[in-house]
Amino acid sequence: MKIGFIGLGNVGGKLAGSLLRNGHHVVVRDLEPALVAEFTGRGAIAAASPREIGETCDVIITCLPSPAASAAVAEGADGFLAAMHPGQVWMEMSTTDYEEVIRLGALVSAQGALFMECPVSGGCHRADTGNISIFAGGPREGFDKVLPLLKSMGRRILHTGDLGTASKLKVMTNYLCTVHLVALAEALTTCKAAGLDMNTTYEAIRISSGNSFVHETESQVILNGSRDINFTMDLVSKDIGLFDEIAQENGVPVELSPLIVRLFAEARSQYGDREFSPNIIRRFEEPLGIKVLGSGFPADMVDDEPEEPGYEVVPRR
Repeated sequence: MKIGFIGLGNVGGKLAGSLLRNGHHVVVRDLEPALVAEFTGRGAIAAASPREIGETCDVIITCLPSPAASAAVAEGADGFLAAMHPGQVWMEMSTTDYEEVIRLGALVSAQGALFMECPVSGGCHRADTGNISIFAGGPREGFDKVLPLLKSMGRRILHTGDLGTASKLKVMTNYLCTVHLVALAEALTTCKAAGLDMNTTYEAIRISSGNSFVHETESQVILNGSRDINFTMDLVSKDIGLFDEIAQENGVPVELSPLIVRLFAEARSQYGDREFSPNIIRRFEEPLGIKVLGSGFPADMVDDEPEEPGYEVVPRR
């Protein structure tokens, strides 16, 4: 089976790396020549265009920063959609708009091909080791068809239901992650201002009911000072904005969601779109003239769990 992978960025590059590591035949495409060169050096084949991938690959995987980017590589002048044919599969692994997923799915179906949305969750460090979680939306028979590939890229694989369900759940989890991040930024700054030791503070949160996945990852790079989690404020704004739209469309009287959207819009104006997302803590540090730091924390996250075979997670009923 020949797999075409479009988008070799922070997440996509790690997913494509897992496919290579697990012995798959991978054809790659990215706008950054250095990234393509890195992968051809590891055994991948370079494609000259998205259309070439559509013409030559059995499976097309996209992992791109925005719905517009995904639409461009599929529907652009040199896109792959027009070349798709029966028996092919497009796995969209970007975090995107559920309505766009449904629209693209209809176009792929009209070509006689299969469309599955497969966004990931768990951080770049887990994508790098194949231990990331993957949500998959689409028909059950489609899920069964792509499950072997999903197991090569991730550990916990959840079939979420029809097209659009995975995208909705993914932006929900990113919204929760962002709420936790802002709460931690406030809590850590408050403890620093109160004169508490930050290493002790970290452990107090970690062993208590206040703990979270975000604390065990992002708090560490905050306390190191790098604030590097391979995720930037513009991407956070996209994801939490998508969640807020779903809430508003369904008449949910959310209160935290609009606040979080506003906080990150203001932070982007202050610090720039490409500022690392954990630096939301600067909004609380800078008025006090302090820096929230500990000692002995890593500059970036590395997954300390060994790679394990992926498996389907089945919801309890």
